[in-house]
Amino acid sequence: MKLKTRPVITEKEQALLEGVQLRLLRPEERERFDELMGQQHYLGNAQVVGERLRYVAEYQGQWVALMTWSAGAYRLKFREEWIGWTGPQKKRRLCLIANQSRFLILQGWHAPNLASRLMKRCLGRLSQDWVQSYGHPILVVESFVDSQFRGTCYKASGWTLLGQTQGYRRNRQDFYQAHDRPKQLWVRELRPAARTVLRGRNRPEALRNVAPTHPPECTQSSEELRRMCLFFEGLSDWRKRKPDFPLSSLVTVTVCAMLCKVCLGQRDLAAFAADLTVDQMEALHFPRDWSARHRRYRPPGESSFFRMLSQVKPRQLEKALLDWQDQVLGKRDPAGDRVAVDGKELLNSQGQKIASAYSVRDGRWLGSEAVAEGSNEIPAVQELLRRADIEGSLVTADAMNTQTETARIIVQERGADYLFTVKGNQKGVAKNVQQLYQGLSHAFSPSTPDGRRSNLRTESGPH
Repeated sequence: MKLKTRPVITEKEQALLEGVQLRLLRPEERERFDELMGQQHYLGNAQVVGERLRYVAEYQGQWVALMTWSAGAYRLKFREEWIGWTGPQKKRRLCLIANQSRFLILQGWHAPNLASRLMKRCLGRLSQDWVQSYGHPILVVESFVDSQFRGTCYKASGWTLLGQTQGYRRNRQDFYQAHDRPKQLWVRELRPAARTVLRGRNRPEALRNVAPTHPPECTQSSEELRRMCLFFEGLSDWRKRKPDFPLSSLVTVTVCAMLCKVCLGQRDLAAFAADLTVDQMEALHFPRDWSARHRRYRPPGESSFFRMLSQVKPRQLEKALLDWQDQVLGKRDPAGDRVAVDGKELLNSQGQKIASAYSVRDGRWLGSEAVAEGSNEIPAVQELLRRADIEGSLVTADAMNTQTETARIIVQERGADYLFTVKGNQKGVAKNVQQLYQGLSHAFSPSTPDGRRSNLRTESGPH
């Protein structure tokens, strides 16, 4: 039998182990941190949300290692069994778990025992740093380790291997996609009996400074919900048989949840609907449970909202929402208004982008258009402007939309004007702007009442 021998540590490596220092990342260092993590970590930089902390390990002023901690994963079978808590307990106490999203030893700095040394130092201060940043400590830490690694530094730091994930990743809100890279799940308690605290009946002392969270309540009255439903009754219903839940009711619940700042996954929508009062459910025409002793209505489940969100026709929904908005806020006068147009990537949508228009004067939403796959927002913005109520308004957009056709639609088709951004990569337009700035007004002229432009150099684009 071959005995394992400890690696020989050189004087230089020993000096590194004794002299390396761990500290929190400074705000001005974030760009460098992200660049190094993206370049050298095999998974790239971590796109984390919620509470998070980033650490840097230094030796003699040089960066040695990087570490990112973020909020704990929402659903982990082995972790839930290990802790033994209930669903409501997990929802309230998940903030007491931190996930090690990334751990990177930078190139040229690998040395025996360095990873475990840094891990122990970080775990020794993580909870206190979290208290200073977010007002509550961390009781348990977790990490996912690729099966190609042995997890040596985790073993040396007192972590426990719970098992292997099933090989699914969350690709958008409430949706999971299978992949071929299951990972090992490692966990560690940062204080004695941490699991007992997490599954205890009483509110943990660690949450004394954290305000209890309650699901948002629907603020609309029964009569307001009934009137709102009327605006969505004209939506095309794809369902062949008589549904249990009217399409107008499902859309109304979704709109109310959005107004109450509920995350629009179907799980959250179902929970929001279940918290409605009996009178609100009656106003939304939910099916009544006649077997119950008292008046009770059955709320829609996750599948009902999933089908609604995936099948409803966007244009019809947009018109209905705009009509309802006008009824609540009054008819809008576009003359003299400023309209902001911009494209954004939807959260948890695998890169899906939309272009939206808003009134600067009162914050009204004026419509949205999805960006086609493989395209950019320019065609989407042009299509949106063709139907948005912008007559007499000033339209603002970023440099990407500084296009001749976009300007023509705004001025000639919609009777509005525009204020566009010009960047240096738009050489023709930038040259004309410079000429105007220097007093050569003949380079191009502003809009005329009939939408025409005199002396406009069309090959250079609009101003």
